[in-house]
Amino acid sequence: MRPEDLLAHFSEEQTAGFILVLARISPLFILAPMFSSKMIPARAKGIVAVALTIGIYPTASHASGAHDIPLDILPLGGLVLKELFVGLAFAFSLACLFAAIQVAGSILDTLIGFSFGAIVDPITGTNGAVLNQVYGLIGVMIFIVINGDAWVIQGLAKSYEAIPLVDAPDMSTLVEGAQVVFSGIFAAAIEVCAPVMLATLLTDVAFGLVSRVVPQLNVFGVGFPAKVLVGLVLVGASLPFLSGWMGDELQHSVSAALHTLKVAG
Repeated sequence: MRPEDLLAHFSEEQTAGFILVLARISPLFILAPMFSSKMIPARAKGIVAVALTIGIYPTASHASGAHDIPLDILPLGGLVLKELFVGLAFAFSLACLFAAIQVAGSILDTLIGFSFGAIVDPITGTNGAVLNQVYGLIGVMIFIVINGDAWVIQGLAKSYEAIPLVDAPDMSTLVEGAQVVFSGIFAAAIEVCAPVMLATLLTDVAFGLVSRVVPQLNVFGVGFPAKVLVGLVLVGASLPFLSGWMGDELQHSVSAALHTLKVAG
């Protein structure tokens, strides 16, 4: 079958619906974890976005009714902007989860002392905290292992049950949901790095007591390597629990995003 014959089977309503579905999916490749990775070429992102649109369009069309989509420029443009905003709200709730993991890495870099290497790195000449990048890479690895991409795609497909293509969301509810998710980043980061924070705090207290008992001891020269060792041991011991925590939080993020959209719809 020739391409022009294949395109002839698509009506104007189906083409407009396809554009609207693509508009809701596109923000995933801007904010969502793994989908927005800079290591993925832009052309590959475009191909994946179109493929996801083809797969999700039947669900969105069944939930919305493609025959109700307006074909005039202004109403259709308004629906495209609405779909972009809904997609951004969904992707933002997922991006905050990975932001919490990276914030946890930044906190530990500061507590353990690796942040000094980000300021004055004599080898690479660049700045970038070590544990921040490690936690980010491990978070992406766990996201792939637990089939997080499948959860995200399924959640995005279910979002059309909450807000169909032709319905407008409640903007105040969406903004409130985004605010709640954003405000929980720091609390989630503390949950991730709490064991290492406690261990480094106890190490500082222990060396503080030693410095009062033995003032002649170079506490910084001895304590800094010890704190690094304690921090790395606790990081390695706590990472296996990160996968379970991240799986629970990812499910919570997707369900919270769908609940916000459902309430908004």
